[in-house]
Amino acid sequence: MQDTQGRTALVTGAARGIGLATAERFLEDGWRVALLDIDGANLQATVSRLAQPETTLAITADVSDPAQVKAAVQQVVDRFGRLDALVNNAGIAIFKPLLETTFEDWSKVLAVNLSGPFLCTQAAAPVMAAGGGGAVVNITSISGLRASTLRVAYGTSKAGLAQLTKQQAIELAQHGIRVNAVAPGPVDTAMAQAVHSPEIRAAYHDAVPLARYGLESELANVIVFLCSERAGYVTGQVVAVDGGFEATGIGLPALRGGGR
Repeated sequence: MQDTQGRTALVTGAARGIGLATAERFLEDGWRVALLDIDGANLQATVSRLAQPETTLAITADVSDPAQVKAAVQQVVDRFGRLDALVNNAGIAIFKPLLETTFEDWSKVLAVNLSGPFLCTQAAAPVMAAGGGGAVVNITSISGLRASTLRVAYGTSKAGLAQLTKQQAIELAQHGIRVNAVAPGPVDTAMAQAVHSPEIRAAYHDAVPLARYGLESELANVIVFLCSERAGYVTGQVVAVDGGFEATGIGLPALRGGGR
């Protein structure tokens, strides 16, 4: 059982979904957690429901704004005195055909999904280094590993984040900071439940070898593991948590049963 007494994590995009599940898992393991989200009202309600005022901190901020990011990290230091893990989970998606994606759409997605993790890691790394090191986990996507329709901005931002993860891992290793990424496949979030039709859900079940959506808690388990000392020799990796989706290649369902 590793000692997590006094360990502090900052999770962005933590008001809901994978970010919230990750924050909850950190708390279960004895960490103190700063939850950051741009949606201040929802974030405050979420932190109130957690009912752990001694070990949680709510921070309303936009990860694409350098000044707000710097101030957010300072809030963590002022409250908890240290920072040991950063989970860059905040992200947005605009799904449009290539020819209908505006430059504003493109710029907004890259600002949050790619510049956000750059800014947050740049602000957090000196604090981690001063405390003896730490871990960063960037949340990419299977869409950064496999091209798909309607994802020109989203998929490109996530592919860039996978490369940024490797760059960060190489440069921050000297400071005792490990950097990895988790690439979720289809996950049964509230958003997916709301927007994925029965036809889409059936198609994902056919395409994913495990034949189901992942759970937010399953993503959180891997994220927290990568932040822990149990992953002490793991850095610069992109871990697909996707039920085997990326590994299938073309993965024709008709061939899965051994047909020719």
